[in-house]
Amino acid sequence: MKRLFIFLSILLFSFTASSQEKWQDVIKQAQGQTVYFNAWGGSQQVNNYIQWAAQQLKKKYDINLVQVKVNDTVDTVSRLIAEKAAGKNKNGSIDLVWINGNNFYSLKSNHLLYGPFVERLPNWKLVNHSLPVTEDFSVPTDGYEAPWGVGQLVFLYDSVRLKNPPKSFAELLSYAKAFPGRVSYPKPPEFHGSSFLEAALVELTHNDPSLYQPVSKASFSAATKPLWQYLDQLHPYMWRGGRQFPSGANQMIQLLDDDQLDIAIAFNPNIVPAMQADGRLSDTVKAYAMSDGALTNVNFLAIPWNASAKAGALVAINFLMSPEAQSKKGDIKVWGAPAVIKRQYLTGPAKQDKLFKSISQPAQSWQSALEVAWQKRYGF
Repeated sequence: MKRLFIFLSILLFSFTASSQEKWQDVIKQAQGQTVYFNAWGGSQQVNNYIQWAAQQLKKKYDINLVQVKVNDTVDTVSRLIAEKAAGKNKNGSIDLVWINGNNFYSLKSNHLLYGPFVERLPNWKLVNHSLPVTEDFSVPTDGYEAPWGVGQLVFLYDSVRLKNPPKSFAELLSYAKAFPGRVSYPKPPEFHGSSFLEAALVELTHNDPSLYQPVSKASFSAATKPLWQYLDQLHPYMWRGGRQFPSGANQMIQLLDDDQLDIAIAFNPNIVPAMQADGRLSDTVKAYAMSDGALTNVNFLAIPWNASAKAGALVAINFLMSPEAQSKKGDIKVWGAPAVIKRQYLTGPAKQDKLFKSISQPAQSWQSALEVAWQKRYGF
């Protein structure tokens, strides 16, 4: 028995040493590489954080991280599909992409991702596996994307102007009827708008199990009836009579700040203290989730199959998952995004971050179907 223990210990040590040597080889290959990182550029906090990360990667690993700011990740997906169609299987224009949901499904199903790579990352062992880090909108990640952050659909309100905000979608409708023009949501397929539809659908169907299976014509027709009935009632009482929709969360927050809306939405439970810390929101604004909970998902980092700097991208991802980077990201004075690693590895303000009760995101095929159906009914 003692000999077996010694043998297993030696085997484990050899495996660990071998893994460390292989990772050191990746670090050497990454030196001097330029990593083009396609990431949403609609938040100055996010952009500043990525700039900080770029500085750290340059200092620690001699990697040049260049953020390519995108308005919608679907544009990145379209570019990669075009490169695949053109036979550009090497020296691609994108090395790293911030992604989840339908965009991940599109890339994975079209074989446009490098991997699996996640288990090669040393910081994978620090990840909080109680979060949905191996599924993306019910689609298995299979190691083709690494968790980077947690998102939750939250509602924002000014506690001076609004004492008791609506805590359900049914109450939101009643509030809209009582105070016309004071509520709205972003126009789908903008992410926050689509998330609003999904959250409403989950509540109105009492969390129908079919929402977590691939959508079918029959299941979609049955499950969405209460949603369309709800929206038909809500729209006439919305901001600008439901004839115009905010472009996204940023505009909604601005409309809240300008006293044109009473409720805004965001997908970060820490966004209010983060924006208050740099003077962009009144100290009286608060965030909350509906009584049933907050629609929750994990966002990820992935590498295209034809990336020019795969080693650099791997090192960048591993750093972005590190305690240093996740703690910095969780600081409300920096970004305030909840971490994907276990709390025990965090330091500073990020250690105090809390999440709302979680509601699972429906399968990705539901999001696409909802967006198409919404456009047919309400798009103009």
